[in-house]
Amino acid sequence: MNTLLSFGLHHVWKRSTLREAALSRGMRVLDACGGTGDLAALAARQLNGTGTVTLYDFSLEMIRTGRRRADARAGTVSHVCGDARFLALKDCCVDVVLIGFGLRNLADMEAGLLEFQRVLKPGGRLVCLEFSQPCGVLLRRLYDLYSYRVIPVLGRLITGSREAYTYLPDSIRQFPPPDRLRQLFEQAGFSNVRYRLLTGGIATIHIGNKTYDL
Repeated sequence: MNTLLSFGLHHVWKRSTLREAALSRGMRVLDACGGTGDLAALAARQLNGTGTVTLYDFSLEMIRTGRRRADARAGTVSHVCGDARFLALKDCCVDVVLIGFGLRNLADMEAGLLEFQRVLKPGGRLVCLEFSQPCGVLLRRLYDLYSYRVIPVLGRLITGSREAYTYLPDSIRQFPPPDRLRQLFEQAGFSNVRYRLLTGGIATIHIGNKTYDL
């Protein structure tokens, strides 16, 4: 189901996200919270073997699925399995951090943004695709049902692993309104922060530049 979504409206949004990233030859790209690997594949294809793309996610099964898809479509993409409760990217320096519908899954969103700021080189760019704050009780309940029940069950059936496609208990409930997310970007040390609403405000693309180290 995630794959079907990724080839539908999600795919259109992710192409818009990649355009905002303004990738060029030789860049180092981190696809954070990469999940199904769509952004990593699109980025690798655009770099055409001249740069590096790393897929970072919290579930090993998600990474394996995403990497297989990315490799099949765009060449080799390296991968790192991390922890949503304590985001630690170690020592690396990247030109662009891409996030496609994953920022809300971090246990500590503010700490995650600080970590992304740390690993970006001066002049680097963070581009984040995220849902706007869901409105309506019914929509929220349907989304929670899909996230907590449908995806874990299908993940176990497809992969045979009980740990596949599971979310932290409260992490997915972080839906800051666009203006609030913009403030979080600025507090994390990003400059020239801006956002663009997509498809009637269902999703937003946030863009920020790193001009200094905190």
